[in-house]
Amino acid sequence: MKFLRCLSVVLAGMIGLMLAPEAGAWGCKGHQTVAYIAAKHLTPEARQFVQKLLQENPIDPTLRRYCGSTSDLMADVSSWPDDVRNDRKNGPWHYIDIPRGARKGPLDAYCGQDGCITRAIAEQLAILKDKSADGLKRAEALRYLIHFVGDLHQPLHAITNGDNGGNCTAVRYLRYEPLLNEGHPERESYSPNLHSIWDTEIVERDMEISNPRRYADALDESFRAQIPAWEAAGIHVDEWAWESFTQAEEHVYGPLRVPVEAKPDAKPATCSENDHVGRRMFERHLAAGDSYQAQAGKVVEARLVQAGVRLAMILNEAAR
Repeated sequence: MKFLRCLSVVLAGMIGLMLAPEAGAWGCKGHQTVAYIAAKHLTPEARQFVQKLLQENPIDPTLRRYCGSTSDLMADVSSWPDDVRNDRKNGPWHYIDIPRGARKGPLDAYCGQDGCITRAIAEQLAILKDKSADGLKRAEALRYLIHFVGDLHQPLHAITNGDNGGNCTAVRYLRYEPLLNEGHPERESYSPNLHSIWDTEIVERDMEISNPRRYADALDESFRAQIPAWEAAGIHVDEWAWESFTQAEEHVYGPLRVPVEAKPDAKPATCSENDHVGRRMFERHLAAGDSYQAQAGKVVEARLVQAGVRLAMILNEAAR
């Protein structure tokens, strides 16, 4: 879908891209959009279940919220797992590193000792469905699920090219050249990079002058014909991960012609590792222009709606 171009919005987004700390998939507005779409597809029982659990177990008011707060309960908690990510040291729960070129099959081999997103979804869903569990734990499980189902549908949260899911692949986005992050130059990370533009910039440029609630309304209407088929397919978390993997191969890395690295399964702690992957990618002068944005925007729209619909499916089942 298309909205009028608004240069000021793009400039503001790019300033945020250069200055903001690393966030989880989709950024603030993307996660809120997923939550708003999910709310549209909840059963009355699930809606009451979700509202009651979140109202009775609010987020600690002293917690620093990267995305700020909103009046809608589901949208508000959608970014909470990123707010507590460092304190709880559960970063691996937000993604699964499937190496480029991998063949579809069981995901256990790609889920490390510290966990991964598919395992985290299963574990948190079990807590949410346990009626004997502590209310706060169930509320936290709900917050995690709202966020993780969104994360899982961001293509770069289910793939790696030895580049930390695109975080180490510098890219010229539209007319913005990648710059070395000066805070820690020894890490050899650059902004914009492939992960950051898919997390935030592509979504917010597609959204343009709208807001998450209105964007959710428009997307839900645009994909009305496809939604029944997604619902009929049922809940298959591993399959959704492989969908994201395929989307990343075809629509994230593919158009940029980024070759599969010699060690696509490497997990560098910083972009200076894996034979200086950050610098190597920067020297390739990769560019994502208007045509890349146009095709990526279509992928993003479908993945946001699928995430919202599928999140609702999970919550509807949990509320039974």
